[in-house]
Amino acid sequence: MKFRLKAFGLHLLCSASVLGVVWGSLYWGWYHWPGWYLDDVLSVIGVMAGVDLALGPMLTFVVGNPLKSRRDLARDVGLIVLVQIVALVYGSMALWSGRPLYYTFSADRLELVRASDLEPAEIALGLTRNPELAPRWYKPLRWVWARFPEDPKIANDILSSAVMGGSDVIDMPQYFRRWEEGLPELRKQLKGVDKLANLSEKDKKRVKARMTARGFNADAPSTMIMTGRGAPLVAVFERSSVQIQALIQSD
Repeated sequence: MKFRLKAFGLHLLCSASVLGVVWGSLYWGWYHWPGWYLDDVLSVIGVMAGVDLALGPMLTFVVGNPLKSRRDLARDVGLIVLVQIVALVYGSMALWSGRPLYYTFSADRLELVRASDLEPAEIALGLTRNPELAPRWYKPLRWVWARFPEDPKIANDILSSAVMGGSDVIDMPQYFRRWEEGLPELRKQLKGVDKLANLSEKDKKRVKARMTARGFNADAPSTMIMTGRGAPLVAVFERSSVQIQALIQSD
């Protein structure tokens, strides 16, 4: 039993260390709050944790018989580690391809843009026409203003595409502007909670109660919806400085 517990502990330590490096890198670069919430990645993280932190060490505990030859023990543990590596690579690739790249302000809302949302052609245009704000693999998550182009024909084409389920301006880095440039327009779009779209009446009541508990006036025109793959958030702004004071969960 002592041998099995030692093998279990060593395997768990190694697995936790590797997983901690992967998760930590992705978290600090892209998934820090509210990225992990808006991207709804808990299911992927759960699979990775289940295989690498629970199943792998437990199987090592089961097969860790001190009476086995070193060759047989190495073979059994090697197979377990191989399964863990497959799960780690799969989960890491899923998190990487779906990592949040931008929080965009466009029209009347804030929206999360993930790496997988951007088409290669749009990325290439962004790198050519707007290199400062174009996506690059080493760039952490950024806040930008996704402004519709001034040409009405191009703007209408983009809007029509978005309505039909195609690319929207938030998927076109060539039109991104610095966050600060969009704050005057953002201030004009702030609303009270009751006037926010994408929220049910039940959600609005929940958000208003949470805002009141934190000392905010839910009826004041100081909020904006923030959407992603998961449940939306409500961003509470200070109107004069247009700085985010809180992000309130709606679920």
